[in-house]
Amino acid sequence: MKSSFVLGGLAAVVLGGLPVLAANASGGAAPAAAAPAPAGALAGKVAETMNAASYTYVLVDVAGKKVWAAAPQFPVKVGDTVEIADAMPMANYHSKTLNRTFEVVYFSGDVRVNGQRPGGGSSIGEAAILAAAGLPAGHPPAAGAAASAAPAPKAAPDLKGIKRADGGQTVAEIYAGKKALAGKPIAVRGRVVKFNAQIMGKNWLHIRDGSGAEGTNDLTVTTQAAAKVGDLVLVTGKLSADKDFGGGYKYGLIVEDAAVKVE
Repeated sequence: MKSSFVLGGLAAVVLGGLPVLAANASGGAAPAAAAPAPAGALAGKVAETMNAASYTYVLVDVAGKKVWAAAPQFPVKVGDTVEIADAMPMANYHSKTLNRTFEVVYFSGDVRVNGQRPGGGSSIGEAAILAAAGLPAGHPPAAGAAASAAPAPKAAPDLKGIKRADGGQTVAEIYAGKKALAGKPIAVRGRVVKFNAQIMGKNWLHIRDGSGAEGTNDLTVTTQAAAKVGDLVLVTGKLSADKDFGGGYKYGLIVEDAAVKVE
């Protein structure tokens, strides 16, 4: 995805094979089968839409498969085509406003409706605020009330001169040594290029250190520690390989429950 839905609205989309993300709340509809989609990428026709608090909920139908997604409120109607990138799955999500529990909802910060971003704005980005309308703790960060209010893209973090962690590895070395390092503790220093707070009870961040090429230059980390985009951090923890969280979300490499120190 890689775009994100503006938090505040939900959109349901299915790409060829996502797991069923059907609503199941106080008598809600039964889940519909869905096939997996490329990680983070969702697209399809809107079969149902509703606004609740500051969010828009959309159920998207692709070839008879249905999936729920969410973003800050945006204009959309049944029959529109939506595209979502960088979506994050949230299992067993309960909306207090709707009094409804969803098996899975995909949250994002960038959505296109019929090929256009609502209001002509850019994607929301990571510097988001929690939606004010009664969303529970652990809700993905919202990027504001509307896409049109999205800030201009920030300059890419400076990756020059980042030193290897003492006794540790570079990001590229971790990818190159995947088989040997999987299941073992690693140490890596890098700069935070992406941060999402409290999704599925964890903070998610991506770090880079200037090593590697596309596909081997970005390492995903989960942690309880806080950081922000641009921070230089030292990450220590156990490396997991080929981690599958379901719903088409798979990570070739990820450091889970890591210790993260901002330097």
